[in-house]
Amino acid sequence: MRNFASVQIKKGVRTIGMGGDGATVGNYSLIYRDSATALIDAGATTYSNGNSFSFTAVGVTTPILWRGLALYAIAQSQYASNVSTLLKSPGLGSGSVATHGDGSDQGIYVKAAMPIGKGFSVGLLLSYERSQFNALSDNNSADYVRYHTNWRPSVGAGISWQPGKRILVGFRGRYDNDMEFRTDNFGTISGLNSSGEYRLGIAVALWNGGLIDIGGTAVTRSNQIYNTQNSTYKPNLGFEQNLLNRHISLRIGYDESSPTYGFSLRISPIILDVAYINNLGMARVGDLFGTRSSSLIATLSVNFASLSNKNTN
Repeated sequence: MRNFASVQIKKGVRTIGMGGDGATVGNYSLIYRDSATALIDAGATTYSNGNSFSFTAVGVTTPILWRGLALYAIAQSQYASNVSTLLKSPGLGSGSVATHGDGSDQGIYVKAAMPIGKGFSVGLLLSYERSQFNALSDNNSADYVRYHTNWRPSVGAGISWQPGKRILVGFRGRYDNDMEFRTDNFGTISGLNSSGEYRLGIAVALWNGGLIDIGGTAVTRSNQIYNTQNSTYKPNLGFEQNLLNRHISLRIGYDESSPTYGFSLRISPIILDVAYINNLGMARVGDLFGTRSSSLIATLSVNFASLSNKNTN
């Protein structure tokens, strides 16, 4: 469930539209650049087999507090209804069994970031997230499986370096840790479900308004219930072009294994960001929910400091 909600929010719509390399323009360490803003997020992922996921979120970034420090908090909620998939559980029978079910995910994320001099900035993420998924066998409605997670400490950190106007280098890492419970006809079993995500990238301004973003993502996962461990390494590539004095921005990219597209419209103090992703999260969840998907994500943000200044004047 997380691959269709919290991952989108943590990266940001601008970052997703240009390939999802959260190490550079989407780094935790740069949120102070969006100080005194509020936003509303909405997104949906639809599969060719009819499965669909949707989420909404609201967030706010404080004005600069101390020596460039800013705090950002966002809350999100995701829901999926009547999702068809193949699941493995003793209560469902042997092997992978066709099921359908409902799921949800809720999270609160707080970030802090500040510049520390000589072009360097640092950031920290603290998160609280829980998810649930309840499914019934398509062959026998008496056979069921239910998953839910209890929160364990999850953190993230980022550092970026901008030696000049044309180059931005960054690293971002996060570690998620949940206690997962699986309940079926045979009882309940639990175990840690953990993942680490590490991103490294560089963004270069090629010409006026043009930006290329190149990086890579390493993901490690372990699940005690199924006794599995795996690691993946994928590239990120993106391009952004600003037009009409940044009132319009166009983006294209490749996020791990997903082509991405995006644009922004800016009419101060409001910004509308939109991103489209083909086969979102396919590198992480494979064909668990389907073989082809389309995702559309939009964010409307307002700089309330600008509004306050206009009212004062």
